[in-house]
Amino acid sequence: MNLTSDFVNSYEEALVKNIVIVSLGLIINSINAILVVTFFSNPIFSRDSRYILYIHLVMNDMIMIFLSVALYVMSYTLQPVNFPFCCTLLTLAATTFMITPLNLAGMAIERFIAICKPLHHHQICTPQRTYIFIIFLWCVGAIPSLTDIIILFSTQTESSFRPPSFCYPPIVFPTKPHQDRATYSQVIYLSLVWFILIYTYCRVLFTAKKATTQGSANKARNTILLHGVQLLLCMLSYLTPVFNYVILSHFPAYRTNINFFIYLLTNIIPRLLSPLIYGARDQKFAKKIRERFTCKVFILKIVPS
Repeated sequence: MNLTSDFVNSYEEALVKNIVIVSLGLIINSINAILVVTFFSNPIFSRDSRYILYIHLVMNDMIMIFLSVALYVMSYTLQPVNFPFCCTLLTLAATTFMITPLNLAGMAIERFIAICKPLHHHQICTPQRTYIFIIFLWCVGAIPSLTDIIILFSTQTESSFRPPSFCYPPIVFPTKPHQDRATYSQVIYLSLVWFILIYTYCRVLFTAKKATTQGSANKARNTILLHGVQLLLCMLSYLTPVFNYVILSHFPAYRTNINFFIYLLTNIIPRLLSPLIYGARDQKFAKKIRERFTCKVFILKIVPS
């Protein structure tokens, strides 16, 4: 793709955007690192499928943010890299990107079993089955990227992969849905997945309300609603090509700024919710964080005899 004036930022604008993205990435990953240390320093969490799924979501978001920020910065440095290295980065970033909503759906199902079938929860949601489910998530998340790689290698010659190339994330050069049939089909498929997941969340919400007392129902409802908000923000990122096409067709002069704000809204901001929803809201996890990372002051009072 040839560079045009539509994609060029001024030096000051590019510097500000990169500082904002890198700073937010460091802040989010630092907070998530505290959660990861808390999880592995307390064996009680490793025996609960709820916290296993949660910490997997946190670690997945850490990898996704690191790769996403790295690709964003690389798109401005304009340094060509080897094709295998770029392909590995894009594949891993796309896989972690796909895993997030699936992991959230798994956490909602786990809460549904815990609330509606409490007697069978410990039999169904065991740590071993949770790890198997995580492996399943990675396999499903990698299918789209592996499919693209297979199609790419089957349609291109070997010589086209040898010279270094620029490694651009899709957010910098968005594809128009009407120009790319594969992208258009992916948007339709992911939109269908979004509606199915929202329907599942509503069923879980109503079932949990009927199966528990009023206090427990309110807590379950709030948890499911927070799951739904986070899932909604994550699934909006799948519709980025549509947003870009609709908005940029009306405001083509603000292409770079629109891409930047859509990238913040759909890729960075949703990853701030995980530590806020679980790290601060969960009493058990919050207590362990305070015990490990807060300063303790001991006052010794000396009374003369």
